[in-house]
Amino acid sequence: MQVASIALCSEMETEPCCGEHEDPALERTVPEVRVSEHADGDSHAELPCGPEEEDEELRGKEQAETESCADESKSVEVKTPSDPEQRGDTGCKEWRELKKTNSWKMVRFQDPSTEDDVSERDSSAESLFPEYMMAEWTSSTFEELFVADDWQEIAEDQLLRKKVVEFGAPHTLSPTWGQEVTVKMQCVLEDRTVVEKDGNLVFVIGEGDVNQALEECVMSMQKGEITLLLADSLYAYGLLGREPDIPAWAPLLYQLQLLDVREKPDPLTLPIADCIRIGNQKRERGNFHFQREEYSMAVRAYSMALDVLTTRSRDGGDRGVKAEEEEEVRDYRVKCLNNLATAHLKLEQYSEALHTSRDVLTLEPNNVKSLFRVGKLQSDMGEYKEAMEVLKRALKLEPTTKAIHAELSKLVKRQSGGKDTQEWKAKPAEMLGENIAPFLIPSKKKSSGISWKFILGALVVALISLVMSMILTARN
Repeated sequence: MQVASIALCSEMETEPCCGEHEDPALERTVPEVRVSEHADGDSHAELPCGPEEEDEELRGKEQAETESCADESKSVEVKTPSDPEQRGDTGCKEWRELKKTNSWKMVRFQDPSTEDDVSERDSSAESLFPEYMMAEWTSSTFEELFVADDWQEIAEDQLLRKKVVEFGAPHTLSPTWGQEVTVKMQCVLEDRTVVEKDGNLVFVIGEGDVNQALEECVMSMQKGEITLLLADSLYAYGLLGREPDIPAWAPLLYQLQLLDVREKPDPLTLPIADCIRIGNQKRERGNFHFQREEYSMAVRAYSMALDVLTTRSRDGGDRGVKAEEEEEVRDYRVKCLNNLATAHLKLEQYSEALHTSRDVLTLEPNNVKSLFRVGKLQSDMGEYKEAMEVLKRALKLEPTTKAIHAELSKLVKRQSGGKDTQEWKAKPAEMLGENIAPFLIPSKKKSSGISWKFILGALVVALISLVMSMILTARN
């Protein structure tokens, strides 16, 4: 059975931090203070609220892969066939050279049996289909291909077209929604810069593992079929493009071969190691969508990752996993849940974010990020007593975190009806110890120089004196 795995060749995450959510029905508050972790392990300034960062080992691995890709950033030229008949197909047009970008920023789902040679295959601009170097693939403009008569329309809007180069096995059914497929794929921009290439791409149709263009095209193919796919940017990477190699609004030209079609494997029947690999790559896809501010798709990807990251069998029993595997699955579930809660906040789904954050605390009771998020959400929803208890727990774990102190101060003001009669005053970290109960200091009022009662009495005396003088004058 083939199982998906992941190979990254660039910086995987540049994780954004979320701004503070605002519930229209609740009090609007000041922007949320965030806590950043310094190298010495102390938290001083800001609390991160973007997708959970990877551990140091994984970040080091990604950096090494990035450096490896940088060393191979030189363009590799593909020599076109010298056959006069093939050259005659292009008329007077010049053959364009396939160029390779130095980023290759793509989440690739690889067959583990061929994972070792992924970097070698992907580091070359040599075509995966050397015997099919037709004019459409090498030199025709995309504008010509969008109006060509011998291309088939896949979408009704005429923005997704394909041309069959070699037909597949006859009387075979095309893949359907929810099935797992393996394809050989390469993709170029209009200037023939190679931006994606994979000799063994594995994905499940409909789960967002790849862009919409590939999913739609595969469902129109038969096993063994080789086809050209021309996709408008709306079916690829749209307005945002994909930095740094695919510009905004860039159409793409694919060359595809459908290698295999099979039913999607059941995660509950897979080894735990495979579940971890598949769940992690789903999480990476969610991070990709989060960075593009596609929060609904990020929520979907994180949810699918959580469905895979399980150590329970269908009947609810343990599948005999090892302790280290159980811990690894729990760590990845915590990361997915934290990322999912952040995406819910971006979508202003506050109840879902609170529920997801509580799930994190079930797995990891001392997760400061989730404690802070739960306390803040409860405070915004008017659950002041519960919010105070949760934020005190967070402060006990991170006594120097300014964001927690700021939220506690805000909570105390809300409890007092918004009046400035009381305020939270943070104790020094070394004095907190085990006792982190907040204490209130009455606000000092400025004493005026002269009492208002004295002034009022003086006015009354002056008024009486004036009246008496008028009466005496009248009598005289």
